[in-house]
Amino acid sequence: MTALMDVSAEQVTTLDELVDLVQSIERTIGSLQAARDGALALAARWALSVAEQGDGVEASDLTVRAVAAELGAALRVSDRTVQRRMADAETKVNGFPAVWQAQGAGRITAGHARVIIDAGEHLDDPDAREAYTARVLEFAGDESPNRLRPIAARLAEQYTARSLQQRHEDAREKRAVWVKDAPDGMAELGLLGPAALVHGVFDRLTSMAKTLDADADADADADAAADADPAAASHERDIPADPRTLSQKRADLALDLLLTGTPAGHDTPDAPLAAIVPHVSITIPVTTLIGAEGVHNPPAELAGRTPVDIETARQLAGAASGWDRLLTHPISGAVLTVDRYRPSSQMRRRLQARDQRCRFVCCGMPARDSDLDHTIDAALGGKTDEANLAGLCRRHHMMKHHSPWHVTQLGGGLLEWISPTGRAYIDRPPPQNTVTFTDADPPRRAGRPDDPWATAPLELPTPF
Repeated sequence: MTALMDVSAEQVTTLDELVDLVQSIERTIGSLQAARDGALALAARWALSVAEQGDGVEASDLTVRAVAAELGAALRVSDRTVQRRMADAETKVNGFPAVWQAQGAGRITAGHARVIIDAGEHLDDPDAREAYTARVLEFAGDESPNRLRPIAARLAEQYTARSLQQRHEDAREKRAVWVKDAPDGMAELGLLGPAALVHGVFDRLTSMAKTLDADADADADADAAADADPAAASHERDIPADPRTLSQKRADLALDLLLTGTPAGHDTPDAPLAAIVPHVSITIPVTTLIGAEGVHNPPAELAGRTPVDIETARQLAGAASGWDRLLTHPISGAVLTVDRYRPSSQMRRRLQARDQRCRFVCCGMPARDSDLDHTIDAALGGKTDEANLAGLCRRHHMMKHHSPWHVTQLGGGLLEWISPTGRAYIDRPPPQNTVTFTDADPPRRAGRPDDPWATAPLELPTPF
């Protein structure tokens, strides 16, 4: 098999042209999706203008249904689906026009637009929504939708009139469990609940599933010892390797626990699985924790992913046996130091606190599930210090060592990745939730400039 690093210059040129082609197609798709949203919003507006000629809310609703049915029949889609799309399109076009324009111009994708709108939809004040949109769009050009989500949530919190605690209390009323049938005798079980609890459940399932792997390794070691010294073996052991993936083990354990209350189908007599305690990482700015008045108090944050209400954060902080104390620069948000009242591996904690996720471009794998990689290999003289270390998930760790992708530390936690075609991508540590963003925060990304057509605004005619 020919490795990517062995290809000729002509083949690299072909790859470069393919990347340009895919980029162009993706921008065209995004622009067409934005145009469709504009048309659906116009259809909704037309329906409401006609409904105004009638009497009452019922007439208005029936008119919108009739228009949705007309479009659904033409598109061979359920009218309920079309009506939902019309409502979503109205929210984007009328509530977040700058987001709609950016998508139409190819500067962001539909995924970015969805993240921005989801985070800012609760902003009722038009001026606050406009200011939030302008700031978050600066980051959207450099980040994947997954990475943009926590940034958008933090920015939205700075413009909201209702606190996260108030909104969380309302949102808790929507907690639910549901079942959705799937093909081939399968079904999905969904659960909506407080983020800290749901992430705790997932972490416990993951730890239990990994413990099964550790038990299997111990059994294999015991088998090897018995083969080497049959006299020392008390009985024959023939335990086959577990073929299940980590995700499959999580699913099996979740069903065990829900149906029996214990991991009955997996646990051993000494019950190691039942003893596992979930790990949930919460970042709480000290001003928020103490309830300081007269200053902006950023919300607590769950594992660098989503804000959590302060009451939950305080309860978890009060019950914790130890804390990692993270000191950040008040303006840039750079991690200055990490220590712990009960010390452990300080450098690893500091880098995990800085990186939060895999440091390859657009990867969102959490730092705790990633490898701590020497940018310059230790075998080649690379130092084991923070200027030469970064978290990489296993996938991108392997790619860094076995493909033509190259990475360089630029200082301050910035990494520059060079692709096989010579494109440059800058990956920045995500800002801590103790930081207030400013307009000067998001430097422009490295690499090639956007195509000129990608800056043209999207305009649609109005029937009124």
